[in-house]
Amino acid sequence: MSRFIQLHILTSYPASNLNRDDLGQPKSVIVGNTPRLRVSSQSLKRAWRTSDVFRQAFDGSIGIRTKSMGECVFRALTQGAALQAILENQHATGELPTVAEKKAEEIAKAVAGVFGALHSAKDAKKEAEQEAQEEGAADAEKVKEKAKMKEMHIEQLAHFGPAEIEALARLVEERRADGNKPDAEQLNLLRHTPGAVDIAMFGRMLAASKPFNVEAAVQVAHAMTVHKVVKEDDFFTAVDDLNRDESGAGHMGVFEFGAGLYYIYVCIDRDLLVENLGGDEEAASRALEALVRAACTVSPTGKQNSFASRANASFCLAEKGNEQPRTLSSAFLKGIDKPVDLLDKAVESLLETRANFEKVYGGDLQHVSFDVNKGEGTLQEVCKFVRG
Repeated sequence: MSRFIQLHILTSYPASNLNRDDLGQPKSVIVGNTPRLRVSSQSLKRAWRTSDVFRQAFDGSIGIRTKSMGECVFRALTQGAALQAILENQHATGELPTVAEKKAEEIAKAVAGVFGALHSAKDAKKEAEQEAQEEGAADAEKVKEKAKMKEMHIEQLAHFGPAEIEALARLVEERRADGNKPDAEQLNLLRHTPGAVDIAMFGRMLAASKPFNVEAAVQVAHAMTVHKVVKEDDFFTAVDDLNRDESGAGHMGVFEFGAGLYYIYVCIDRDLLVENLGGDEEAASRALEALVRAACTVSPTGKQNSFASRANASFCLAEKGNEQPRTLSSAFLKGIDKPVDLLDKAVESLLETRANFEKVYGGDLQHVSFDVNKGEGTLQEVCKFVRG
């Protein structure tokens, strides 16, 4: 069976701000000396792994990425609720026995410390003050409460698999019964195969527990437009419905946006994916199909309420083989500068670049594609191809 599967996707987004930088502007990149819009791989992967496509395919086998699992353990112990209920709603309460706050805090910190370094008291207080200020609630008691919770957070995001969450839930109930701080043996919570499809695909890094890192089987490039794009400003006003005496706006503001045809490249190491899934070939095939469906139909969530910029892929080329993978982004090094038939020109450039690579380097990758503009091929055919 072929080791590598590569996806080359073209998706056209109308006016949008899918992925913002620190100034709230659409992310960008210079390619071929011209500015392009960009969507980071982190943004794409999060949209895919939290999508309905993934949930429907792998309900119960998706991980949770968070810094605040320690706080969740604390809340479960002090609010009388099961850990799973707290993960779904941190304010959930229940009728289970509760543990005194001091003991619950010790247990929560011990558990969180397994997955990363805890926030220092100084950093927790600073972060709590900043958050309270942003929320307009700089009340001393609220800041103190926030800081206490943040001292149970870890410094970096950790990705928890279902098997680890199940072990955590069991530990919470054991500690609920006796209120004792868990010992080293009871804190054996990490798993080399954490049971999460998204971790098997996109990997995880635990700086404090490197033996439990998972190497990503799916690599995702930052998406970029295949043509030059200049960001535009949208000056907007909002009218106060109850202001009947003045003609002025009730609110005004400015934000930036852009539109374009994006090239998305995905490279999958099928052998590694199977290994990360504990040798389960069938799970790997289902994961590949879900990935293709998500990559072709799920948009990043940025500013969707303002732009409704949801889009399906217009073109997708899937390849598989054992040769070293390569992106076809050089097809767009010189941006497509023909505004007419932009999509057709982009597809033509992509296929020409692919053919030229094969001519120079050899190789004969199997491939299949769909092209919405021409009404050729189907998503189902691409999914069947990647499943193998």
